[in-house]
Amino acid sequence: MLVDLPTSEAEEVSPQQAWQMLKERRGVKLVDVRTAPEWLYVGLPDIGATAGTLLQISWHIFPDMRENVAFADDLKRAAAPDDVLLFLCRSGGRSLTAVRAAKEAGFKQAYSIRGGFEGPVDDHGHRGSVEGWKCAHLAWRQQ
Repeated sequence: MLVDLPTSEAEEVSPQQAWQMLKERRGVKLVDVRTAPEWLYVGLPDIGATAGTLLQISWHIFPDMRENVAFADDLKRAAAPDDVLLFLCRSGGRSLTAVRAAKEAGFKQAYSIRGGFEGPVDDHGHRGSVEGWKCAHLAWRQQ
């Protein structure tokens, strides 16, 4: 049974909804908008057991963290306007901004993964235990 797609007005899905969409729907793309050092040192979602595709397209360019002005063009080269796109960043801010940019660029089914890869900091100043991909115990790996 396929998971229902969120309405086109929705901007966010939970990590669990994202995982189900990746598992059950062919052609879903997970767009990780973090920076290259984040991919390298923090890790990547491991979606090898799903029908989805992982795209790494930074929203900001490291080290000066300027906005990637080629973001929409990079996305258009990697995805079709009818693709379901799930955006992921560290804690949900950049991915939500990227969703809005994707929709402006003509992608109708674009959603941010709530809480991002690591989620917000907890009471001890650590990430990964409050919300997000890691907190949901979804597959991930170090490069």
